[in-house]
Amino acid sequence: MRFIAGLIEKLQRHPKRIVFPEGTEPAVLQAARQFYALRLGAPIVLGSRDRVQAVAREHSLSLDGIRVLDPARSEELEGFITRYSRLRRARGLPETDARETLLQPNFFASMMLAMHQADGMVSGATHTMAGVMRPLLQIVGPAPHTRTVAGCTVVELADSRFGEAGVLFLADCAAIPVPTVEELAEIAVSTARLARHLLGVKPRVALLSFSTKGSAEHESAGRVRAATALARQKARDQNLDAIFEGEIQIDVALDPETGRRKCPDLALPAPANVLIFPELNSAQIAARLLYHVARAEVYGPVLLGLDRPAANVPRGSAAWDILGAAAITGVQAIHFPLLYPGAGQNIPGETRP
Repeated sequence: MRFIAGLIEKLQRHPKRIVFPEGTEPAVLQAARQFYALRLGAPIVLGSRDRVQAVAREHSLSLDGIRVLDPARSEELEGFITRYSRLRRARGLPETDARETLLQPNFFASMMLAMHQADGMVSGATHTMAGVMRPLLQIVGPAPHTRTVAGCTVVELADSRFGEAGVLFLADCAAIPVPTVEELAEIAVSTARLARHLLGVKPRVALLSFSTKGSAEHESAGRVRAATALARQKARDQNLDAIFEGEIQIDVALDPETGRRKCPDLALPAPANVLIFPELNSAQIAARLLYHVARAEVYGPVLLGLDRPAANVPRGSAAWDILGAAAITGVQAIHFPLLYPGAGQNIPGETRP
């Protein structure tokens, strides 16, 4: 709550337009309503106006301040179709019916985001991760000088001893089942940059393993060790002031006393506030355990490495979880080029400058 409250204050000073493709989902409508009521900006929900209004009536929700946009009736649809067809040919994407594709809400919302008709996008309450990621990757694409698109889940715990006053950034919770050394290093740097952007403090990044500094030998531990060295180099090249430590076990990352016993030369001066997992399984399991067992507030995944701000929320998310993801996405949009220099210049169907 404290973390999101701080972001809400920032966003109230710099309101943004967030598109919610799942406009007929009650929790999404509730989140959009809260987004407007808190003066965070202009929420846009996609869907048939009749169906959206019926859901709003059923759940006693006002649509005041919420823009309801039906892709099938949008004046932008024909232009979007032309651009998508051009983009598909340029990128060698499979032949599809462009109109049928863009009538799908996540594709239409991705095009709105790419065309600067929205500042951020939040989806996933009724769609799989692949159903959210595919349109974003096809239409928005990666940010300049970025090859790895991943997902960071932001967790806020009641116990402020962990992370940064209880806030932890976990990655990759979205995209890459078994990242390479290069991908793992890019995930670590992107997540550190996001933590710095949202928290305003020096990121303390732990690249996690079942091994601490060679206590066990295995390919996966060696991959994390190599990724740590590469992440440090990438951070130096990008002038990112952050601490990277790995490979280390989770207790070393979170408990300084245990850390000093196991690793006297540990680089972390305090508990890590960024946790980078060796593969997707462990990251997602950890995030859901914290949500269900520790009753933590869990937001995202916030998508890393895209050319525009976007977030995916788990299916069945509550309105507050969706609102939190929207607040994070909106705050990212305030100074997005600070996260990814040169981002936001690409327009679908046109040559990137």
